Amino acid sequence: MPRRSVPPNLRPRAGLNPTRVPLPRSGPATALEYLTGRFPDDAARITELALSGEVFDDDGEPISINTPFCPHGFLYLFRDPPENEPEVPALAELKVLFRDDNLLVVDKPHQVAVIPRGKWVRHTALVYLRNRFDLPDLSPLHRLDRPTAGVLAFTVRPEVRGAYQLLFQNRQVIKEYLAVTAAPSASSSSLATPTQIPQLVESRIVKHRGIATAQEIPGEPNARTELELLQEASGWALFRLRPLTGKTHQLRLHLFSLGLPIIGDPFWPVLDPESLADPDPDPPLQLLARKLEFADPFTGETHTFISQRKLTAWPGQWLVAPDV
Repeated sequence: MPRRSVPPNLRPRAGLNPTRVPLPRSGPATALEYLTGRFPDDAARITELALSGEVFDDDGEPISINTPFCPHGFLYLFRDPPENEPEVPALAELKVLFRDDNLLVVDKPHQVAVIPRGKWVRHTALVYLRNRFDLPDLSPLHRLDRPTAGVLAFTVRPEVRGAYQLLFQNRQVIKEYLAVTAAPSASSSSLATPTQIPQLVESRIVKHRGIATAQEIPGEPNARTELELLQEASGWALFRLRPLTGKTHQLRLHLFSLGLPIIGDPFWPVLDPESLADPDPDPPLQLLARKLEFADPFTGETHTFISQRKLTAWPGQWLVAPDV
């Protein structure tokens, strides 16, 4: 079996992991030929890196220009971040909610990407926190969309990551979100009264590579969300959402399917490319990952992490009940 973990000597640099390139079953004579053919726009830079001993094989050893192509192997290199990566001022607002030897939990602002992807590489929560706290092995336990604010948990050490991941895989983590939409009676929704809002929404959601938005399609449901209308005020509605599954864009799609798109959503009802690129949309997506709760797999202690952020579009008063 080919190695699938990063060789131990290839530690993150400036908070960034090396790019891992899987090799197919057949290819050209050398590893470098494959890389330059795979990434033709970066061929000159990749050749430069290889000549400098900065492209590595499965064992973490530098390749040369003559290193043979190895079917089903992997190559690793530290690619250059985008030259014109947008600044993300909101990164300075990342607030630590909890930290011990195993976990780091933060309260993420809107418009902060969790991991390097696309045009955001250095200015992401993962890279920022790795560098800020000198935690090169920091790794996110779950994901939040860049526009979504709220509680975000990381593991500090690789050896504990599996135990915490099992909690998410086995659905032993309680996740609670708040969202603001137009009030059902004041929107284009077919739901004329709050009593018509279903307590459970389920559908089949798929996300295709290269398409920005996930989609609902006919078929056996694979996405389930519990809904609760908490309050209505001034034509707006505040919902509590409990995802029972974790499909991409699940909460946003499920509210949209009821005719209640989340305020500030750049995807629904109409994809807005300008809003996607805006570093400070007004209002930002009115979706907050408010609470994360689970029993620690090592101590048995119940962790309850609650966001201190608010949704700026909500005109009403926040509920004060302990479970809200």
